[in-house]
Amino acid sequence: MKKTDLELEFELRLKEYKLLIYKVCRMYSNDPNTIQEMYQDIIIQLWKSYPKFRGESKFSTWLYRIAINTVLMSLSKPKRSIQIIDIELQYVQVSYEEDTGLKEEQHQQLYVAIQQLNDVEKSVVMLYLEDKSYDEMEEILGISNATLRVKMNRIKDKLRTLTNNK
Repeated sequence: MKKTDLELEFELRLKEYKLLIYKVCRMYSNDPNTIQEMYQDIIIQLWKSYPKFRGESKFSTWLYRIAINTVLMSLSKPKRSIQIIDIELQYVQVSYEEDTGLKEEQHQQLYVAIQQLNDVEKSVVMLYLEDKSYDEMEEILGISNATLRVKMNRIKDKLRTLTNNK
C-alpha cells in the first residue's frame, strides 16, 4: 500500500522532532513504560490533529502544545495498576554552555528539584530550558505572558529553595 503525501510528510516531521517528544515525556516520568505510553499517546494525537495544522504558528510550537496537553491529560486519568517508581532518576538531556560553571552535582540537584514541581511548572521550566520566548510559551501553554513571567520568578525561587542555592 502506497503512503500518501500527508503520511510521508508526517513521518518526516516525526523523525525530526522525535527527541523533543521524548523530552516532554521524560519531564513527567522516569518510568520507561510510562514514557513509552505517553510517547505513543502523543503520536496518536499528533496524527489526529495533523490535517488541521494550518501553519499559523511554528510546527514546534504546535507540537509542544499537543504533546504537553496530551501528557497532562494522561496524568489526570485514573491509574489502573500500581505504579512502581524507580529511585534512580533519569534526566532530560539539556545542552548547557560549557562556561556556565555549573558542576554535574548542581545539574543533578536541579533535575531532582524539577521533578518536585507540579505539572504546569515542569512545562514552563522545560520550555524555558529550550530557550523558548515568553511569547512562544504563551502560545504553547495558553498562559498569558505576564502570568508566565510571574510563574517563572516563583519557579526560580522554588528551585533555589529546593536546591538550597540562595
